[in-house]
Amino acid sequence: MDSNSSKQSRSPEFSIEYYAENAHLRQRDKDTIEARIHKLTRGHRDISGASVAIECVSGANKRAEYKARLVVYCRPANIAASCTHDSVQIAVSEALEAIERQIREQRERTRARHRVARSM
Repeated sequence: MDSNSSKQSRSPEFSIEYYAENAHLRQRDKDTIEARIHKLTRGHRDISGASVAIECVSGANKRAEYKARLVVYCRPANIAASCTHDSVQIAVSEALEAIERQIREQRERTRARHRVARSM
């Protein structure tokens, strides 16, 4: 099949910045984050990038606790979420779930505004 005749279903390209302070984010975790954020872009052009910050927030004598903060640069308003857990992977996963929920809600509010505007 000729590549010119096939439909382009690719998501828009954007960058995801990573920051890790006293914590390690594995490549497998980065791949999961990127896949989930790219999945949110399918059929949409409202996301332009993201930032992921992981830090160890526990004291010296305590069991390690990690805080994951994610920001998705999205129109009309950026979306942010954070989660603290003793596992980096769980903290990231829960923060991503919150991001996904907020983006779905924001898109639904936008669609509702457009429906109301068209009906007037």
